[in-house]
Amino acid sequence: MKSDTGSTGPLLAAVGVLLVALLGSLGVGDMALSPKMIWAGLTYQDDMAAVVLWNIRLPRALVAVEIGAALAASGLVMQAFFRNSLASPGLLGVSAGGSAGAVVAIAAGWATTSFFVVPTAAIVGAMLATVAVIGLAKRGASTERLLLAGIALNALLGAITSYVLSNFTLSYERNAQIIFWLLGGLEDRTWEHVTMAAPIVVGAALLWPLGRAMDLLSLGGDEAQSLGVDVRSVRRRMLVLATVMTALATAVAGTVAFVGLVVPHLLRLAFGPGHRRLVPLSLIGGAAFVLICDVIGRSAGNVRLGIVTSLVGGPFFLWMLRRAG
Repeated sequence: MKSDTGSTGPLLAAVGVLLVALLGSLGVGDMALSPKMIWAGLTYQDDMAAVVLWNIRLPRALVAVEIGAALAASGLVMQAFFRNSLASPGLLGVSAGGSAGAVVAIAAGWATTSFFVVPTAAIVGAMLATVAVIGLAKRGASTERLLLAGIALNALLGAITSYVLSNFTLSYERNAQIIFWLLGGLEDRTWEHVTMAAPIVVGAALLWPLGRAMDLLSLGGDEAQSLGVDVRSVRRRMLVLATVMTALATAVAGTVAFVGLVVPHLLRLAFGPGHRRLVPLSLIGGAAFVLICDVIGRSAGNVRLGIVTSLVGGPFFLWMLRRAG
C-alpha cells in the first residue's frame, strides 16, 4: 500500500492539469480564444472576448468543474462505502431519480412556468431516491441490500421515464429538453446553474476530513470500530454527502455517467488506496476529466457530454470487469 506522504506533488500536478483543461474549455468554440485573448476578455480589455467568456464559456466551465468534482468524489465515497471498486453514484438510483423528476416536469409543461422548475424537479427526484436509500441505511441494511435497493430503484425510475416518453406526445422543444437531461450536457449553462450547484463546494469541504475514516473502513466495519471510528455515523455521512452531491450535479447537467467510476479508479491505480490523498485528487481530477470530455465533445461537433463520458467509461468498465476476473 502506498503511503499518504508526499502527496503535494500529485496535488500540484492535478491542479496543473485542471488549469490546462480550464484554459482549453475557455478557448475552444466558434470563436477560438488564445490565452492572451482569454486574459483580455476576463479583464474586460477586449469587449467581444469578455462577452463570450463571461456570458457563455466561464459559467459552462464552472458548472463542468462543479459536477466533475461532485461525481468523482461521490464515486470514491461509494467505492469506499461498498468496498467495491465497481461502485458509482448511479448505483443507488440517485441519477435516475434526478432524470425522472426532470422528465416528468418537462412533459407536464411545468418547465415553462419558471427557470428553476426543471432543476428543482431533478433535485426532488434525486432526493426521493436518496431518502429511500437512506431510510434503508437507517434500518441497518447491509451493503448487499442497499445495492439491491439501488438496482430496484434504477429499474423503477427508468420505467417511469420510459412511460412518460412513450405515452406523451411532446413538442420538439420538450423532446429536446428531455434528451438533454437523459444524455447530460453543459449547453446554455448560466450563472444561475453555477449558483445552484454551489453547495457542492460545501459537500467537498465536509467530505475532506473523512479520508482517515474511509481508510479504516476499508479494513472492515469491526476493525474500524475497534480503532475508534463511529462506523454507523461515518457511513451515514458518506452516503448523505455522496447522494446529495450527485443530486446537485444531475440537477444542473442531467445524467453524466461513468465519471464517478473512471476517475477514482484511475487515481487509485496511480497513487494507491489512501483516501486522505484520493479525496482531494478525486475532486480536482473529476473536474479536469469533465472539462476535457466537454472540450472533446465540442471539438467533435457538439457531441453531448454524457455520450463522451460513456464512450470513455463504457470500455473502461468492461476492462475493469475483465481485470477483476
